[in-house]
Amino acid sequence: MKSERDYILGTHDEEIERLGLQHRVWRPRTLDAWRRAGFTVGQTLLDVGCGPGYASVDLAEIVGPSGRVVAIDRSRRFLDALESSRQRLALSQIEPHELDLDEAPLPRIHVDGAWSRWVFAFVRRPRALLERVAKLVKPGGSLVLYEYFDYSTWRLWPRSPEMEEFVRIVTESWRATGGEPDIGLDLPRWLEELGFDVREMRPIIDVVTAKSYVWQWPRGFVQVGLDRLIDLGLVTRERARTMADEFAAREAAPDTLMITPAVLEIIAVRRP
Repeated sequence: MKSERDYILGTHDEEIERLGLQHRVWRPRTLDAWRRAGFTVGQTLLDVGCGPGYASVDLAEIVGPSGRVVAIDRSRRFLDALESSRQRLALSQIEPHELDLDEAPLPRIHVDGAWSRWVFAFVRRPRALLERVAKLVKPGGSLVLYEYFDYSTWRLWPRSPEMEEFVRIVTESWRATGGEPDIGLDLPRWLEELGFDVREMRPIIDVVTAKSYVWQWPRGFVQVGLDRLIDLGLVTRERARTMADEFAAREAAPDTLMITPAVLEIIAVRRP
C-alpha cells in the first residue's frame, strides 16, 4: 500500500478538517445531484475515493438501513475517520474498503449508483478506473461525477499575479505526480464509450466575495497548498509567505471577488 505522503495534500488532521469544510460547502449541490440521479432508499451505492467519509455518511442516510454504501479509499487514516463516524452514528450500512484505486481490483459487487468528487483528477490511470467502476453499475444505474475541467479559472479580481502564480505552480505539481486537473474534459467521451448516456452536464463556476460561504472552500486550500509546495521544494518559505500575505490582504479588501475553479457536474446512466 502506498504511503499516506503520496496524497497530494497529505492525510493529516488539518487536511481531514479542510475536507469536512469543503464537503459542507458543496453539500447542497451534491444532494441535489444525487436526487436528480435517482439515489434513494434501499439502494447499493458506491463512494469512489471516499476520503474521511463525509459523503458516505450522507449517502448512508439516503439509502437507509435497508441499503448499502460501499466506501473505497486507500488512506488508512481517512478510513479510520470514517469508521469513527460510522460507529458514532450507528450507520452499519456503510462498508469501508481499503484499496488503491490505481492498482487494486474493486469489490465484486453490482451497484445501483456510484459517485466520486475530485478523484479521477488524481489517479494515474483515470480511464482504466472509470472502466472498472462502470462495470459495477447495473443497467439503468447512475454515475455522478464532479471533476475540474478548467482549474485555471481560479483567480482573484482585481487580478493578483501572486494568486495566479500559485494556481500555476499547483497545476504543474499536480501533473508532475501523474494527475490531470482538467480531467473533466475527457470524462463525457469516456462514459459514452463505456456504455453510458450522459444525461446532464453542468459547469459550476462561482464569483463570490469573502462574505460568501463558498469563499471558504478555496480559502481552505491556500495555506495547505502552500505548505505542500514548500515541502516539494517548488516555492521558498519567503515566496509562500508573500503569497499568503497577498491573499489575506485581498480577502480583507471589500472590493475583492474570487472566481472559483471550473467544475463539471456529470450525471450519466448505464444503457440496458
